[in-house]
Amino acid sequence: MLPRMLNNRNLLGLLFMLPTAILLLLFLTYPLGLGVWLGFTDTKIGRVGEWVGLSNYIFLIGDSVAQLSLFNTVFYTVTASVFKFALGLWLALLLNRNLPFKSFFRAIVLLPWIVPTALSALAFWWIYDAQFSIISWSLERMGLIDRYIDFLGVPWMARISTVIANVWRGVPFVAISLLAGLQTIPPSLYEAAAIDGATPWQQFRYVTLPLLTPIIAVVMTFSVLFTFTDFQLIYVLTRGGPLNATHLMATLSFQRAIPGGSLGEGAALATMMVPFLLAAIMFSYFGLQRRGWQQGGDK
Repeated sequence: MLPRMLNNRNLLGLLFMLPTAILLLLFLTYPLGLGVWLGFTDTKIGRVGEWVGLSNYIFLIGDSVAQLSLFNTVFYTVTASVFKFALGLWLALLLNRNLPFKSFFRAIVLLPWIVPTALSALAFWWIYDAQFSIISWSLERMGLIDRYIDFLGVPWMARISTVIANVWRGVPFVAISLLAGLQTIPPSLYEAAAIDGATPWQQFRYVTLPLLTPIIAVVMTFSVLFTFTDFQLIYVLTRGGPLNATHLMATLSFQRAIPGGSLGEGAALATMMVPFLLAAIMFSYFGLQRRGWQQGGDK
């Protein structure tokens, strides 16, 4: 009986997947379920909560700080993702050429992604420091400014500064992933296009981009998810300041739940992030199911 069961490929596959399924159940499903449950209660740190239904969600919808965190999250995610894609694609195309020391440059590009996020945030914290900023020092020595720039003390300046830090950290992931995709495109396609008189731009438009589209969809989905749920970079750099101008939904959820002590409210805010994340995943999934995307078509 046992040898027959082990010869069953479907059953054997399920057995191999069982340890991973248990780990996901313990460390993903249970915390998610607990978070959703807490969002419907008024649980505080040190006090068991009672069921309050949608009260936390109704309060957060009308809360000006929560509304601002949603705007900040969308602005942060969209802006950073666009720049990461543009710079990542440019780097991937550049590194795909026959350059001297190509392997060395590929390794250098990975450094921002390898460095721990907290260390990257500390480095940018010094770069943006109101008194010791190397950027302000350089601009002042060149005579372009007459006083140091308060990068993290002005709301819009702080937003832009955090976006730049996120782009610097996230570009390597996009670049290396797209580079791997570029190397799967047969060189014979470019040779045929060149023989037909296609310009470099036409080769990119009608050969590179269509064949790279499925990989772009997957890479950018992960990029959007990483950016939307970013916590470490923002918390180390600004802790949501100034005046809540850089609070993302993730950082505000932590602030309300842990330092603020309102676990129910923080859990509700974190749960409100789920629809946005599912929307990004569904966009990529259904996009990849379209045969036109996979073949570079318009449908």
